[in-house]
Amino acid sequence: MKILVGYDGTNSAKDALNLAKTHAEIFGASVDIVTSMQKGTEQQRDEIEQAERGLEYAKSLFENSNITCNTHLLIRGLSAGEDLVEFAAENQHDEIIVGVKRRSKVGKLLMGSTAQFVILQADCPVVSVK
Repeated sequence: MKILVGYDGTNSAKDALNLAKTHAEIFGASVDIVTSMQKGTEQQRDEIEQAERGLEYAKSLFENSNITCNTHLLIRGLSAGEDLVEFAAENQHDEIIVGVKRRSKVGKLLMGSTAQFVILQADCPVVSVK
C-alpha cells in the first residue's frame, strides 16, 4: 500500500502526517510526503528552502518507525490540488491524506480549496483531517 500526504507545514498538515503514520503502521504502507509550489524562480528561493526544511521535519517523524518514507518538492506549474492528484495517479497511490483549513464559503469560492479539489478529482480514496 502507498500513502500520499499533502504537506504545507500547517497544523492540519501535521495532523495528516500523524494519521499517515498510523495508517502506514496498520497497513504496512510506504508514505510519500509531497509539497507543491507553482513557481520555483530565484525570487522564490527562500520559499523553496522553507519547503525543503518542512519536508525534512516531516520525514523525521517517520525515521524511527520502520516506515518507508520519501519526500517530494513538486514545482511543476500546477496548483497544489492538481499536483497532488497527478502525482498520486502517476505513482499509483492507494490513499491520499490532506489537511483541511477552515475557510468561509466565500473564501473557498475566491481562493479555491486544495483539499476540495483533491477529494473531488482523485482516483483513490482521500482522507481529510481538520
